[in-house]
Amino acid sequence: MILSSDPPQVLPGPSPASAPCISLKLEDAYLVVCWDDPVNLMDYVTHVFQKVFGWSQERAHRHMLEVHEQGKSILMRESLEKAEHYVHQLQCYHLQATLEKDA
Repeated sequence: MILSSDPPQVLPGPSPASAPCISLKLEDAYLVVCWDDPVNLMDYVTHVFQKVFGWSQERAHRHMLEVHEQGKSILMRESLEKAEHYVHQLQCYHLQATLEKDA
């Protein structure tokens, strides 16, 4: 066993100039939009929003009123795959839904 009175050496870490530059690109976001139509009843649209998104009756009703009064409602902001999934689910319930790329 060798004992040394010298303190251990600590080597400096990489300087910021020599550290690798990591660029993170965020995934594009897409909006799930439901459009007003003359076919579906308001209670039905509220029910579908609750079923597809798991929303409370109050939140689903608020979005249904937005669709009815303003012609559309932005329901979700998601990745492309999730947005496509939600649009497909809404269309299976015969709602007019589309996705739009978020700006």
